[in-house]
Amino acid sequence: VLGLLVWTLIAGTEYFLYPAFGWVMFVAVFYWVLTVFFLIIYMTMTYTRIPQVPWTTVGLCFNGSAFVLYLIAAIVDASSVTKELDSHNYNSWAASSFFAFVVTFCYAGNTYFSFISWQSRTLQ
Repeated sequence: VLGLLVWTLIAGTEYFLYPAFGWVMFVAVFYWVLTVFFLIIYMTMTYTRIPQVPWTTVGLCFNGSAFVLYLIAAIVDASSVTKELDSHNYNSWAASSFFAFVVTFCYAGNTYFSFISWQSRTLQ
């Protein structure tokens, strides 16, 4: 939900005039789609039908890459927010920057728990 907020807040503005927001949009939409994909896989328990895939490693790589790229995108988003004549863009960009950092912290926590799960799985 928070990732959805990031890209909808940016998509409602003239973000295409600023290349930095294009990067933020790419990261936000890409990881939102992948997160929904993995959510469906875990909710339907499809992962139990494909035991050849090391799901703990996949989860760790996914969450780790999401954390790193979202951190970069959040910093780019925050540094690109400028006060313009149109306050709608400013407010939307500032809010998207805030939520991008919130999503970054969520992925950081998920990366930590994925690492704990991966480590306990490799020790067995």
